[in-house]
Amino acid sequence: MPANLPKRTNDEGFHESLQRLTEYALRLVPPSTVRTAQLVTPRHGLYLLRQHQRTAFEAAIYAPTLCLILQGCKEMTFGEHHFRLRVGECALVSHDLPIVSRVRDAPYLVLLLNIEVDVLRSLYEDIGELVTAAAEARALEVHQADSRLLDAIGRYLTLAESETDARVLRPMLLKEIHYRLMMAPLGHMLRSLIRHDSHASSIARAIALLRRDFRSPMVVEELARAVGMSVSSFHKHFKAVTLSSPLQYQKGLRLLEARRMLVVGKASVTTVAFEVGYESPSQFSREYTRKFGRPPSQDVAPKALSAPSRFT
Repeated sequence: MPANLPKRTNDEGFHESLQRLTEYALRLVPPSTVRTAQLVTPRHGLYLLRQHQRTAFEAAIYAPTLCLILQGCKEMTFGEHHFRLRVGECALVSHDLPIVSRVRDAPYLVLLLNIEVDVLRSLYEDIGELVTAAAEARALEVHQADSRLLDAIGRYLTLAESETDARVLRPMLLKEIHYRLMMAPLGHMLRSLIRHDSHASSIARAIALLRRDFRSPMVVEELARAVGMSVSSFHKHFKAVTLSSPLQYQKGLRLLEARRMLVVGKASVTTVAFEVGYESPSQFSREYTRKFGRPPSQDVAPKALSAPSRFT
């Protein structure tokens, strides 16, 4: 079977559902003579991204998202886990995670849907007592989609045709998609997030606090207390979700923000180092080089090269 086709499946409606969804998505993002990426937002929280050529590996923080591959192939690395997603497969990210990824085969088309925890928790009254999460649930899971999920996403995507339909049907279809994801083989962590008092929910709150205050010095004891966990339990479950310690996670946030600031030409290396929370520009340069494989000076936009720094 060619590499760009989905695997064989016992789900009889899978290929038909995938084909319908892909054809409709392509009508919304038609081929372009421009080789840059195309991004379309048919609905709030729903995106179609088309790439016309392979890309290099890039590190980024992924918010809770469903990534469904409609064309091409994507590679994703999370900690020591490496995934290669082909047509018809999806990645489900349940927490804000540092992920390294690239487009391996192009043309590439992916459908991205924001995961809304409030929508998940609205299902608790109906199915909460029936839901159990796997002990080894991961915050990034990959699996082939099934026809029921594809059909629900397809119906949600076609809401772009009618604002009246969207106003009435959007909440119901969004709830159905979240239900399908939660009950799918990749939905273990979502089944944990449905409960406010779960460890997964506590770590999600901790991550939100870290993202808000990543520039400030972190006191792990205070962070654990803020989400109602002991320090030992907090370390254990934070590492299980993010594959990193809280300190390593904060460092990743700082370095990713630093790279963004450098690339857009916001400031010099020294200025950026201090602005993202480092006390030593030399330490910043060492850790930046270790993470991205090149010194920060190579990512400075031209106009920032000569920009004066208030710290030098």
